[in-house]
Amino acid sequence: MKKTFLFLILLLVFLNTNAQDLAVLKYNGGGDWYSNPTALPNLIAFCNKNINTKINTKPKTVEVGSSDIFQFPLLHMTGHGHVFFSETDAENLRNYLISGGFLHIDDNYGMEPYIIKELKKVFPNKNLVELPATHAIFNVAYNFPKGLPKIHEHDAKRPQAFGLFQDDRLILLFTFESDLGDGWEDAEIHNDPEDVREKALKMGANIIKYAFEN
Repeated sequence: MKKTFLFLILLLVFLNTNAQDLAVLKYNGGGDWYSNPTALPNLIAFCNKNINTKINTKPKTVEVGSSDIFQFPLLHMTGHGHVFFSETDAENLRNYLISGGFLHIDDNYGMEPYIIKELKKVFPNKNLVELPATHAIFNVAYNFPKGLPKIHEHDAKRPQAFGLFQDDRLILLFTFESDLGDGWEDAEIHNDPEDVREKALKMGANIIKYAFEN
C-alpha cells in the first residue's frame, strides 16, 4: 500500500507542468556533490535544443533524505570521493527509485568505493550489473555501438556503465571511468576537443531521454 501511494504521488508530480525539472543530489560524507557546476545546465540546454525536451534550464539541488526528490523524474549525482547515506536517506532513495524515479551517478574519479558501499544500504539484495553495449540507453537518441564513451582520459581503464534494476526496469545508472560531466562542462574548463564534448552531451541526452520514457 505504501509503495502504491508513493507511486501515485510520483506519477502526479511527473505529469504536472514542472515534470521536466532535474536536480543535483546533495549527499553527506564530505564528498564534493557540487562539482562540475556548469555540467547539468549545459546538458539541459543541449537536450532542449536537440531532442525536444522542455527542461527547466536551471537544475535544482535536493538532499537525498528530503521528500522533495519525488518532484523530479531524474536525479544526477557526482563527485570525487566520500559518500554517506543515513538509514533515512537510504529508505527515501529506495522509495523514490522503486516508485518510478531514476538516478544517474557519474563518478568524477574517486567515488566508486564509497558509493558501492552506500548503495548496499539502499538495496541490500541488489548488485550493480554491467550494461551491455546493446542496452537501449546506448541508442535511445544517439547510437553508441560500443557502449559508454571515454570522456576524461584519467587513466587507461575502459569506461563502464553499471545499473540496478527493479522488475526489469533500469532505475539507477552508474557511469564509471568515463566522467561524462567533464565533457558537459563549459568548453574552457577542461579544454576537451569538440568531438569529445559532443560524445559526452549525446550520451547524456540518451540518459535523460531513457529516464523520461521508461
